[in-house]
This record gives sequence, structure tokens and C-alpha cells, in this order.
Amino acid sequence: MPVDRVVVNASPLIVLFKSEQADLLPQLFSEILVPQAVWQEVTLPQDDVASRQLPDAAWATPIEVAINPEIAAWDLGAGESAVLSYGLQNPGYRAIVDDAAARRCALTLGIATLGTGGVLVLANRRGLVDSLGDRLKRLQDAGLYLSEHVIAMLKQQAGE
Repeated sequence: MPVDRVVVNASPLIVLFKSEQADLLPQLFSEILVPQAVWQEVTLPQDDVASRQLPDAAWATPIEVAINPEIAAWDLGAGESAVLSYGLQNPGYRAIVDDAAARRCALTLGIATLGTGGVLVLANRRGLVDSLGDRLKRLQDAGLYLSEHVIAMLKQQAGE
């Protein structure tokens, strides 16, 4: 199934804005939803690039999400819980999350996910970025931890 509609968590948004790669999101996806809990997490600091740019991102649609009891039982953060609850209730959307516990929850409940590195692989496959290695380095410089194993896996997926 092609990835076209997504619901995004805070950490992917923050590192994409900080690494100056958030512009890839509207090029890749026709609909980009941001739960209110995530919106608040990103915009409340008021002192970084993500908090300043998200409110002006015309492609980001804020939404209200009720937390599903099955998701609440995992005791995740408010943003992860909202993203996964939306993904569970709306299977046509891919949840963009990086948190390991959130990804385990999604796997257990059958929620389709994509990590921030996977967003770059998709951008590479669609011809939007040339070198995945440079783009991954920018994510790391922006604060996203990627193990050497994950970097190698992402590069392999992109054919690099």
C-alpha cells in the first residue's frame, strides 16, 4: 500500500525542522495530521526552529484525538498515544514515530508506522533526495539517535 496520508509525532517533526528537511513532508504526503498533544509539545518551547515554523506550516493539519484504551495501557507519552490512537482508528494513515516503545505498541496492535529515517528512504525512492547518507547525518546533527545498524539498514533500503 503506498504511503500517502500520515499522522506525525513530535520527535520526527522536531528533527525534520531542525535539520531543514521538513519540506519533504508535503512533497511526500497528501495529508499530514498533527494531533493537538503533538502540536503543543512542538510549539510550547517557543525557542527553537520547530516551535517557530510548525504554526506557519500550511501542510500541517492539527487534529483532536481521543486516546484509545488499548494504547493508553502502554503508558506512552501523550503525543505517541495520540498518534497511535489515530493510526489504530484510521488504518489508511501511517503513523510517523521513532520512539521504540511506541513502535512496539504499533507492531503489537497492527498499526502501520514509518520512522524519520524511513521518511528519508521514501524521499530517496521518489527522487526527492540524492544522498541518503548526507540526509541521515543531518538528522543525527539535529539530535536523532541512529545506530550504525539502523543507518546501514536504511542505506540498504535506499540502494546505497
